[in-house]
Amino acid sequence: MNDRSHISVILDRTGSMQDIRADVVDGYNAFLAAQKDTPYPATLTLVQFDSQDPYEVLHAAADIASVPPLALEQYVPRASTPLYDAMGRGILDLETWLAAKPDAERPSKVIFVVVTDGQENASREFDRARVNRLVEAKKRLGWDFMFLSADLGAFEDAGQIGVEFDSRLKFEKSSEGNNNAWAAASLKIRDRRTGVAAKVVFDDLDRELAERR
Repeated sequence: MNDRSHISVILDRTGSMQDIRADVVDGYNAFLAAQKDTPYPATLTLVQFDSQDPYEVLHAAADIASVPPLALEQYVPRASTPLYDAMGRGILDLETWLAAKPDAERPSKVIFVVVTDGQENASREFDRARVNRLVEAKKRLGWDFMFLSADLGAFEDAGQIGVEFDSRLKFEKSSEGNNNAWAAASLKIRDRRTGVAAKVVFDDLDRELAERR
């Protein structure tokens, strides 16, 4: 095993995110900066999704040190929520990329992060059952799945697609709630990448801070 990690971020860019548009950009950029400062090499994939473009890849397995901050002009909320399509394509694309890597260059830690504020309502290619099968298969290979949600329904639905409760975090749709959720995710991923933690797990303090208005 090596010390390389890969992080995929699947970011909801749907219309209901407009209220926290700037907060999401700030939270993601703080997350990115913290991961750049984390020891050990990593690659990062960033995908935005909405029903006009269910899978817009901004960065594909890029060296994290070379990934620029997300600009506000790049993140323009619109349309509805093809969550399953974004997750399914994200998993399959990552599977293909990993399979093509030589063993010595394949990351030993794969962390798949979903950030959303709403429930699935627009997917055409994937359904809940198919995404669940993909998630369960990748968990058996050691992938970590994290789910950050400002919507209780989506938070609960994530359990139906295989994301364990400990790896899900509901956040208040506010500047503080958003920022605290990104900060919690960043710390858990840092601990996972550096070997401090065996998996990504949110605790009661994370949940309390993420619910702040």
